[in-house]
Amino acid sequence: MANLNLNKVILGGRLTATPELKQTPGGTSVVSFTIAVNRKGTERKTDFIDVTAWRATAEFISKYFGKGKMLIAVGELQVRQYTTNNGEK
Repeated sequence: MANLNLNKVILGGRLTATPELKQTPGGTSVVSFTIAVNRKGTERKTDFIDVTAWRATAEFISKYFGKGKMLIAVGELQVRQYTTNNGEK
């Protein structure tokens, strides 16, 4: 079988808060927000997914979307880890 490397995610849900546009020290636009995504099934559950958008996409989202608005995000999934100064994850 061929080596398959695919990382594409499509999420649809509602914004949990109005996104706030920020700038990196280099002047690049960035916006981070959370999407509430409902799961289908017998029990209704909601996942809260953190999303980050950059440059023109970040500017577009901050201009046209607010809390409670529906949004579809297409992108790549990245798992991040944070370690405190005490070495705790």
